[in-house]
Amino acid sequence: MKTVKQLLHEKGHKVTTTSPDASVFDAMQLMAANNIGALLVMKGDRMVGILTERDFSRKSYLLDKPVKDMLVKEIMTRQVVYVGLDNTNEDCMSLITEMRVRHLPVIDEGKVIGLLSIGDMVKDAISEHQFVIKQLERYIYDTPEI
Repeated sequence: MKTVKQLLHEKGHKVTTTSPDASVFDAMQLMAANNIGALLVMKGDRMVGILTERDFSRKSYLLDKPVKDMLVKEIMTRQVVYVGLDNTNEDCMSLITEMRVRHLPVIDEGKVIGLLSIGDMVKDAISEHQFVIKQLERYIYDTPEI
């Protein structure tokens, strides 16, 4: 299994963020424009939460006010599960399953340096399985008959 460091090397370190005081409407537009399902909520260079499509769909109606009047801090998830560079894909998949989240910020030396999604984990797992299958096929076809 690859480490988070290897996964980020392949994926890149781009993280799209928003402010806790931004409007939910603007945050959702940012997600739509970038075709992503989550934004890290940052106050300066400190992560204070995460805003996901799930947060919007489950929490926004409870506020009973127009989306343009809602602030990110009113519906964001404040306790964020995260990983470090030495964690493996398997560690990440376990966390995603156990904590029922779809996004894992990557923290190194107290700073956010990336964001991995469940899609990133699945893509890597499929790639690894395909590699093993090819190796097994090669072994089967290259082994001389006795």
